[in-house]
Amino acid sequence: MTAHRLLIVEDDAVLARTLARSFEKRAYAVEVLNGPDGLSETATRFRPTHAIVDLRLGGASGLTVVKQLHDLDPATRTVVLTGFASIATAVEAIKLGAANYLTKPANTDDIEAAFERLEGDAEVDLVARPTSIKTLEWEHIHQTLVDTGFNISEAARRLGLHRRTLTRKLDKRHL
Repeated sequence: MTAHRLLIVEDDAVLARTLARSFEKRAYAVEVLNGPDGLSETATRFRPTHAIVDLRLGGASGLTVVKQLHDLDPATRTVVLTGFASIATAVEAIKLGAANYLTKPANTDDIEAAFERLEGDAEVDLVARPTSIKTLEWEHIHQTLVDTGFNISEAARRLGLHRRTLTRKLDKRHL
């Protein structure tokens, strides 16, 4: 069996196929799932050494996939990909066992480097940049979603918003 076994959990079929081909060229054995369904069976059978997980999988959260993969094998190097990063989801992904968190677009080199990065970088530049009110609102919404296990109704209640208002805000800027 190939030394590197990669499980891609991505609901965008085109991106999943592109990633799979690219990693196969790098001698990875690759399996693809389009969501969390069948994850336990596939992970138990395939025993991935690496995983790429989309943060938003249709109506499901990729964070649950990260947790399941970590629970099945803590040695699996998982990278979370997202089109709309937030501090709250990045922190939760790392807490749940992800090795790294990248924003889309990320290429194969970026993802492979993220797999190999085992430690943080204390020398990273600290940029003093004020945070906008929209960004603060977005972070607060995401933290509330994380706190409620991505339950939209409960998050709306805690935020003091109507459920439809929260849904509209989320539709404007996906997880």
